[in-house]
Order: sequence, then structure tokens, then C-alpha cells
Amino acid sequence: MKTRISYLITIFAAAQLWAQPAMDNGFQLLEKGEFEAAGDFFEDVLKRHPENKTAQICYGRALGLSGGPAKANTLFANLLKKYPNDLEIQLNYNESLLWAGEFQGAKPLYRDLIRAYPANFNARLGYANTLSNLKEYQEALVQVHKALDLDPGNASALTSKKYILLGHANTKVEKQQYSEAKAILKAIFEDYPEDKETLLSLANIHLINMELDSARISYHRMATTAKDSVIALNGLALTEHLGENEKQALLLSKESLELATIMENYELLERTYNRYVQALIWNDKYSKAKSEIAQLENKYGQRPWLISLKAMLGMYTSDTKASLKQYELLLKIDSTSFDGNLGKANALFASDRIIDAYKTGIQTLEIFENQKDARSLIEKVNKKYVPTITETLSYSFDNGNNVAYSSNTELRTYFSPKLSANLSYQSRTTENTLSNASATTRLLTGGIAYKLLPKTSVEVGAGINEARFGSQRFSQPMLKAGLKLQPYRMQNLEVDYLREVQQFNAELVSRDIVMEHYGVKYHLATNFKLGWYTQLMHTEQNDGNSRQLLFSSLYYKLFKKPGIKAGVNFQYFGFSVQKPELYFSPEQYQATEVFAEARGDLFTKTSYAFTLAAGAQKIEQQASMNIIRTEARIGSELSQRWYMALYGKYSNSASATATGFTYTEMGVSLKWDLSKKPLFHKRLLNLN
Repeated sequence: MKTRISYLITIFAAAQLWAQPAMDNGFQLLEKGEFEAAGDFFEDVLKRHPENKTAQICYGRALGLSGGPAKANTLFANLLKKYPNDLEIQLNYNESLLWAGEFQGAKPLYRDLIRAYPANFNARLGYANTLSNLKEYQEALVQVHKALDLDPGNASALTSKKYILLGHANTKVEKQQYSEAKAILKAIFEDYPEDKETLLSLANIHLINMELDSARISYHRMATTAKDSVIALNGLALTEHLGENEKQALLLSKESLELATIMENYELLERTYNRYVQALIWNDKYSKAKSEIAQLENKYGQRPWLISLKAMLGMYTSDTKASLKQYELLLKIDSTSFDGNLGKANALFASDRIIDAYKTGIQTLEIFENQKDARSLIEKVNKKYVPTITETLSYSFDNGNNVAYSSNTELRTYFSPKLSANLSYQSRTTENTLSNASATTRLLTGGIAYKLLPKTSVEVGAGINEARFGSQRFSQPMLKAGLKLQPYRMQNLEVDYLREVQQFNAELVSRDIVMEHYGVKYHLATNFKLGWYTQLMHTEQNDGNSRQLLFSSLYYKLFKKPGIKAGVNFQYFGFSVQKPELYFSPEQYQATEVFAEARGDLFTKTSYAFTLAAGAQKIEQQASMNIIRTEARIGSELSQRWYMALYGKYSNSASATATGFTYTEMGVSLKWDLSKKPLFHKRLLNLN
């Protein structure tokens, strides 16, 4: 908000006629905004004429407007002692408070002035600017309109009115009252058609609301000069990024950089370099971005925007430790930096330091009240740790005449970001429509998980499995234990143990086969879109059999949004003893398939996932056979606390029973968040 008021200094002809010609050059310097030169000029005048009141006023204005508001305030205060009823000195004294940012102190002084001099234009305008800086925009508009009534079309008053409206609109944006903010901004066009700052503010609101076409229109409207074209291109690049058109964002940022490079506006050039490097990062050109940052550091030094870029690069490359270091450095330079505060909160969340992330998010909101991205982070933490109950119903069938109906209810709650517990109950009925054999299993389990360190957790669970097959009843304990950790950046390792009962079909349930699985899972991601997932498992069974299993998947991420990846899967397993009369247990089985997976959003709050795989399988010495697998899932957020998903899957893999087997499953899942915030929410806020 601009606080400066341009006064035409009243020169009293009777007392000062001898001085005016000698001071014309100084007046012109003040009018041009060359305040340091004006200060030197009037200082020289005062050496020769120390009592000249006009020279003293002009010298005070030059001091205040060239960065010395305290000195100017002292000078005007001394003049007021000498001339206590001089309106011109009172006006300048009040304005010196505005230069110093002492708006609360200036408010009652201006209020007294307009009571004493209701028809004084400068008093009205000064009061309007004071109220504006105190964010009392409604009354500020009243006062600036009264000033314009006194001097219609006054340029200074119109400028003040514009900035009052811009500030008022900004408060509406902070309160998410976007329609009202737009209406306020459009009112500026009555005095300043196609005003560039107003168009830029409108574009920002459109971006917040993801009204990308409207944002593009605003940016194109403001691109009428070289400087404004650069600003518009930078905004358009961000617009394309939000629209997930990263290639176009990079093209626009390159065009903007080419234009900015030939200009002599160094501040704008820095902002354009900033957008260009951001576009490189958005396009996964991390090596190029790193190189550009290094070159820019050599040119500009360690500027805050370059520190922010290094932090951003760390976040995109999963180097959260490096990002945190940069955000901390940014906050040392400026503790109120938005990028520093919100960036640190997001980096802490990505580092699995949830408590610290939550606290930093709250601190960000204290500085930037109601800020959308900071609120989203807090809501994300709350959503992650609220107690939930999930109900899943499924139906499956295969070409071996087996059908199954299953219901699974799971309750999960968090006592802290480190400690959680779950309780689940599963009921499953399976029957063979040809033999009429049927079985029912019920499984009740409970478990706890504890986070030892960020991204390092242990989980243990136990339960009881009860099965019925005709008049037979079986009960077996179920046990599980697991360790999950991230040994290195972009790597995940999981070691687990599971004791369960085979319950695929009624015949297998009747055998009461207990399986003990010992497994290792390893996932490696990279910054060049390639990934590798591997699983090793050894299974011991209580019927004297055992199994070795290897599954490995090499994939490449084709697109970010929608998330599409494709790759090759390889599976191998073999049993130590072949029992074909009971279950599929080949000495060797191997399958190779290519697959593609897509994930994304159909529309607001509705997502999908689809997988298609095809290949060949080989069982011992038999000829190879084709494989096809499909799986689809669509989910929708019904409300803030309810989520529903439908899924279906089909496979003709022989890994469950004999050759020629096909299996189909479909189901529905309903999830309910039992509260809006975690149970430990109050304790989280009070953590020191």
C-alpha cells in the first residue's frame, strides 16, 4: 500500500517571495521524486537561510521520503513547537508518521485535523491512507471519496483509492470470499481501465480457484509492454503448470527469459530466472536445474529466491534433508518468509516428522492467516491420523465352480503420530457349486504399530482364525510381525512374518493348512522415472510342504498426471513337495508379463486406478500358456468423512490352482472417518 501523499507546498508570497525563485529547482526535484538530491539542495538553502520555513518543510519532506522518517518527524515536531497552529506543518508531521509506519499514532491526529478542517483535501487524503494501512478499508473508501469530492479527478486521490481497493480485495481473498474480491477489483477499472496490477490480482484469484482459462485471459490483457509481457509470461507458465501442461510451461518460461534478458530490469530478470528454473524442475530436468542454480549463484550470490529453488529441487528429488537445510537458511534471513515457513512444514511432513510439520504449519498460519496451502497441510495431517472404520464386501468366483462371499470390518486409531492400533473382523463363506461342499471362516485380529524413527516402524499383530467345514471345526492362532524402513533416500525395505490359514476354497479349508511366510520386500525409485520392486518369500506349511517365491517388477513412469507407468513383471515359485491332488504345487512355475498401470482423477473427488498385464506362464516342462490380468478401482469422496470405492479384478494365472484356472473378484469398500481431527489433536497443539 502506498502511503506517500504528494502535497503542493504553500508558499506564502508575502514572507517568501525573495526565496521562491531560488528554490524552484528544489521543488522540481521533489516533484520528480529525486529526494536525496532535493535534500542536498534544501540543506544548502538552510545554511544560508536557517529560518526559512518553506525550506525547512521541503527539507523535512526530502529527508522522510529518502529513508529518514525519524529525522523528518523530529524536524516537523520542532517546527510545530514554533508554529503550533500551522496547518501545513501539521499535515507534514502527520505524514512523517506514515513514512515511519506509525499508523496508529497518525490516526487520531488526522481525525482531529478533518474535524477542524473538514474541507481540507490533504487532511482527508492523509486520513484515508492511514486507515488503509490499518486495513480499515471501508472507512478509508469513505474518506478518499470525500477527498475526491473536494478535488474531483485528483491523481493522488485516485491512486490512493486504487490501492485501498486492492488491499480490500486482498482481505476478501484471505477470507476466501473470492466473488467479492473480484467485484472490488473490477471497480478499479472505472478509474484505471486495464490496470496492470488489478489484472495481476484478478489472475491470482483465478489461479487460486483453478479458473485457468480466466487467468490466461487476464495475463494476455496485461501484456501490452515488454515489462508487462514478461510478467504475463511468467504467470502463464505457472498457469500451465497448474493445468499439468509442464512442457508448455517450460516453453513459456523460456520465451519470458529471452525477453527479460534484453531488458535492464534486473529485479524482473531474477523473477524470470526463478520461474524458468521452477519450470525445469516441473519437467524433471533436475540436472539442468541444478546447473542453472549453480550458475545463478555465481552471478547473484546466495539470494533468498535461489535458496528457495535449491529447497524446491530437494523436495522434487526426495532429498528432504537438503531441503530442510535450505528452508532453515531461508528463515534465518527472514523469519516471516512464506516460502521458508510453508516449505519447512512440507519438508518435515515428507521426512515423516509429523509433530514438527504440524507445529510449523500452525506457525505459518499465525503469520499468514487462513493461508490456503498451510491449511491444506494441517488438514492433511488431521486426515492421516483420524480414527477410521472400513467395511469391505466382496464376491468372487472361478472356473472351478468355487464362489466366495467375504466381509471385512477394520477399525484403526492413532494414539499419537507414532503409535496406532487396529482391530479387524473377517467373515468368509466359500462353496463349490458342483460338489456342494462349503466352509466358513471367521478371523478376528488386532495389532499395534510403532514408529521407532521417521520412516522406520514396527508392527505386530495376533488373532484367532476359526473355520467350519461340515461338522468339522478348526481354530488356529494368527500372528504377524513386520519392520518397515527407508535405508537410503528413495529406497524402502520391509521384512515381515505372517502365520495364516489357507482358505481359498472349501476343500482347502477342510485341510486346515497353516502357512508361515517369511518375506522381504524392496522398492527402489529413481529421479529418472525408473523403478524396481522385488519380493522374496519362503513359506513353511504344517502339511510338510514348503514354497520359495520370487517376484520382481521393473517399471518406467511415463507420465505424472495421470500417473501412468509400464514395465515387466517376473514371477517364480516352486514347492518342495508336489501335491496336485490337493492344491497347485508345481516344482517350478514361472511367468513373465508386461503391464501398464494408470492412476488419476476422473473429476473432483473421484479417482481411478486401472492395471492391465499380459504375458506367458510356464509350469514345469509344459508348453507356455498366455496370461492376462486386469484390475480396476474407482473411488469417490462422498463427503468430508465418507469415502466409497468399487473394485474388480480378473486373472487366468495358474498360481492359485491348476492349469486353465480363471478367477474373478468384485467388491465395494466404504470408509468412515470417526472424527474430524485426531484423538491426540489437543496434545499435538500443546507440544513444545
